[in-house]
Amino acid sequence: MAESRAAIRYAKAVLSLATDNKVAEAVNADMKQIANAIADNSDLDAMLNSPVVRSSDKKSVLNSIFEGINSETANLINTLVANKRIALLGNVANKYNQLYDALRETQVAKVTTATPLTKDLEKKVLAKVKELTGKATELENIVDETILGGFILRVGDLQYDASIANKLNKLKREFTLN
Repeated sequence: MAESRAAIRYAKAVLSLATDNKVAEAVNADMKQIANAIADNSDLDAMLNSPVVRSSDKKSVLNSIFEGINSETANLINTLVANKRIALLGNVANKYNQLYDALRETQVAKVTTATPLTKDLEKKVLAKVKELTGKATELENIVDETILGGFILRVGDLQYDASIANKLNKLKREFTLN
């Protein structure tokens, strides 16, 4: 819980500074890149959380991985290293993205499908989500062949599961109960 609060504080500070310097959008792109890299690479995550790896080594690895990032993002990494809080980097990046979306009054809708969405279907999903929530929405398509067909839509805390796998599981439960 304390780590989450610290991550929020760092994210708010970076967002405030980036907004003042009119680079909030560029920093948001950096934060998405950082969050995705840490989430997708367990070795990077383990290195950031390792008490054995020196802070200077962590800093040099991050600087080489994320070359060309905005100076505000680089300053965040330097501050986290100096404060021995670099393990929070992934959480800070995620919190920053959430705060930035809230500031812009946008949200991210995650649509899980068995095959990639077509542009036409993507437009229809975006229109429906905007109609339901009243907010501008970015769409993230996740391809998961295990759902067989249909889709799973997640917007914030809401989830709508219209996947074939879910319908088959419901049928299976009905047959086992009777």
